[in-house]
Amino acid sequence: MSPTFRSLSNSNYRRYALGGVVSNVGTWMQRIAQDWLVLLLSGGSGAAIGIATGLQFLPFLLVMPFAGLVADRVPKQQLLQLTNALMAVPALVLGGLTITGLAEVWHVYVLALLLGIGAAFDAPARQAFVSELVAKDELTNAVGLNSASFNAARLVGPALAGLLIAALGGGATATGWVILLNGLSFVAPICMLRRLDASRIAQAPPLARGPGAIREGIGYVRSRPDLLLVMAVVFFVGAFGLNFQLTSALMATEEFGVGPREYGLLGSFLAVGSLSGALLAARRTEVGHRLVVGAALAFGALLVVAGFAPSYLAFALLAPLLGLTALTMMTAANAFVQLHTEAAVRGRVMALYLMILMGGTPVGAPLVGWFGELWGARSTLWIGGGVSIVGALGAAAVFGRRTPPASGGSSDAETPVRASLARF
Repeated sequence: MSPTFRSLSNSNYRRYALGGVVSNVGTWMQRIAQDWLVLLLSGGSGAAIGIATGLQFLPFLLVMPFAGLVADRVPKQQLLQLTNALMAVPALVLGGLTITGLAEVWHVYVLALLLGIGAAFDAPARQAFVSELVAKDELTNAVGLNSASFNAARLVGPALAGLLIAALGGGATATGWVILLNGLSFVAPICMLRRLDASRIAQAPPLARGPGAIREGIGYVRSRPDLLLVMAVVFFVGAFGLNFQLTSALMATEEFGVGPREYGLLGSFLAVGSLSGALLAARRTEVGHRLVVGAALAFGALLVVAGFAPSYLAFALLAPLLGLTALTMMTAANAFVQLHTEAAVRGRVMALYLMILMGGTPVGAPLVGWFGELWGARSTLWIGGGVSIVGALGAAAVFGRRTPPASGGSSDAETPVRASLARF
């Protein structure tokens, strides 16, 4: 088997990935449909899209430390079945409300928040579960393939959503059918999780109950400047740069005057680059913090350039490069954190990582949407790119001097948690 796909030789990982890609297609379909629905219900308000997006990611900021603790205490195979079921319910309800013509903007806000709660408990368990499915020397490859799966869905989902919305009339009812399909898509990962061979899962010993477990995870991260550097870069890029739903919607409607089909295609063009970046990441055997910083700087610069795009075609041609650099940064950051974190605390550390990556969105997305209303759609790209560049450079300056060169191996990740905390 090609080195790019070597983790797929593991039957458990293969089933897990298959269920994930089906669900991810539905997720990307809902993201496009939900944004289009908010535009229709709010009269084209960029701030309304930003609020809906922010509410969906707000739980990543509020409950993620507790979600990481749950991931370290509960068998992840069982936990993931529950979280997928919890994420299906808001999608089914919103789809039903929209199809029946009852949906209002506040419905979208509430259900986006509920969907985000399910996703917040799902994310750290899903990320940490990969290390239980594959051998350590295949972890970087599996993380890359996870991203490839996600972005293959990102390639198909937005385009399919745009085509379905247009084919069904382009109105709110059309978006409801697309959202309903996402609710049904969660059946796939639940079925695949139930089919995994439990005897081949290297389940981490469950964390014993007791006080101070969340504080222990935070202390572990604070004692590690290499992890702090990566998380700081991820925060600035995630909060202000990775707002493609918002920025693409505003550019499509305000600057280029195109409809849902062209808007959906922008997501697919972006995914072409993201998929390429994920497949390249799957071939790497080593990742370091320099790759994270370099990719963040390249992404920020491209985002600024995209803000000057004179036409829809020019913007669409830049989208694959944005996807490539963004995905390179995120895949490298994810693999670095997993590889350099001890198994006993990995769920809590991944929760903190995801809280920083996704939890910045409730802060950044409404601000970026507000900037778009004040200064136009292009300003959302200029500001997002500029903050990404400054944030990456600042993180490198603050933490880089204390961070030793990282290898692809375990380095500090193999030291006991208590030893790491002693350094703190």
